[in-house]
Amino acid sequence: MAVKSELTLPITISAGIHIGVIVALALGISFEDKPKHLPQAQSSEPVVQAVVVDQQRINEHAEKLKKQRIETQRKERERQEELDRQARKAKEEVRKEQERIKQLENQRRIKEQETLKANNAAKAAKLKEAEEKAKAEKAAELRKQKEAERKAAEKKAAEKRKAEEAAAAKKREEERKRKEEAERKRKAEEAERARQEREMAEAMAAEQVALSATRSKQITSEVNKYTAMIKSTIQRNLVVDESMRGKSCQVLIRLAKDGFVTASQTLSGDQVVCRAAKAAINKAGRLPVSSEEDVYNKMKEINLTVSPEFN
Repeated sequence: MAVKSELTLPITISAGIHIGVIVALALGISFEDKPKHLPQAQSSEPVVQAVVVDQQRINEHAEKLKKQRIETQRKERERQEELDRQARKAKEEVRKEQERIKQLENQRRIKEQETLKANNAAKAAKLKEAEEKAKAEKAAELRKQKEAERKAAEKKAAEKRKAEEAAAAKKREEERKRKEEAERKRKAEEAERARQEREMAEAMAAEQVALSATRSKQITSEVNKYTAMIKSTIQRNLVVDESMRGKSCQVLIRLAKDGFVTASQTLSGDQVVCRAAKAAINKAGRLPVSSEEDVYNKMKEINLTVSPEFN
């Protein structure tokens, strides 16, 4: 529409000029005195010449208008191309911003999952601590009960001895026998009490050993699981070629509590495999690691053998 409006004015001007020339010619012919002594053919030559000159000017003006129209169209194309370029740029910026927002949302979800996992682990640890505390309190109460029973038995034995000594005043032999019997019973009771205490201590020690062995197995299982996950992560990021087949590299990795790789070192093995392994570790950046303290302590410095896998 802008081009059409810009061309309307020049066309109008051109039409006006043509009409003006025709009117001028008409007026010139109408009011000009005719010469009396010249032939009719000679009087028409100036008119023909004026018409030719005016037509040339009209053609020049039309050519000028045509060039202006072409230039206007060129500028309009350039303006439209610039608008298209700006629109594409704005669209790309919107796409990048949407991608950045999506990445931030993914990071937020991952952080929430990690926080939930840490909270669950803390709750489990508190529950375990409460259970162990309850067991310890129960064991202490049992020991107090046994101690009270022991003191009661000793008191009863002492009272019994006194009664026997008083009753056996006339019969020393019987007194001696009764004393021996009382002494035997006392020793038997002490032996029984010592046996019970020893069995209780042995049972508690065995229970502690069993708990320690169970936890040790659990830790070993967790370490093996996360070690396999770390190897799998490294394999996914490992760039392999045929020259690595059958070769390996020994690497040492140090991990932070969140799995971030704080250091990695190649110890021995094929140089090509070692370079690829270190690149894969750096590319991963963060490796799987347990949130349990005792499992992490076993994994914070881990020694692995990286062997390229081929399909």
